[in-house]
Amino acid sequence: MNVTPDLDTRFREAALREGIVDVRFDTFDSPVGELFVAATDRGLARISYFPDGMEDSLARTFGVRVLRSPLDDIRRELDEYFEGKRRVFDLPLDLRVAPFYADVLRELALVPYGQTDTYGALAAKVGRPRAARAVGTVMNRNPIPIVLPCHRIVGANGSLTGYAGGLDVKRHLLQLEGAMPG
Repeated sequence: MNVTPDLDTRFREAALREGIVDVRFDTFDSPVGELFVAATDRGLARISYFPDGMEDSLARTFGVRVLRSPLDDIRRELDEYFEGKRRVFDLPLDLRVAPFYADVLRELALVPYGQTDTYGALAAKVGRPRAARAVGTVMNRNPIPIVLPCHRIVGANGSLTGYAGGLDVKRHLLQLEGAMPG
């Protein structure tokens, strides 16, 4: 059975209107490659550099009613960021993470555009000064990179350390912001 583009659009609009969607997603190209983005009614829930398997992951976390649908507000803010026109994101977030993760990500969100901080400093700011490695794990599993700027977290000596999107992406984002450590 073939579904016309018009019928497909009407189906998606009706599903959203009737509130029978747990999570929406879309993919789009960016200067750092294809991005997978997802949102619930509560806000932006995921950004991933690797779209494979993300639909199943969304279903396990947010509910089985997963629908591909344009996420224009998210795309607009990300485009503005990549164009150098946006320094702060205004998107509501839907973070469903453990309390320690939430504390770290909340503090991470305060690291300003164009600046970097260290894993150890971030650990200290959440009251766990010896938890730099645990903070590194949170950064690696950050569900909303770019918007929650884990790329701004560097090693104690200023070195670029691991990044889920790859060090080239981390370097690109820091250069975009004028924050490449010396």
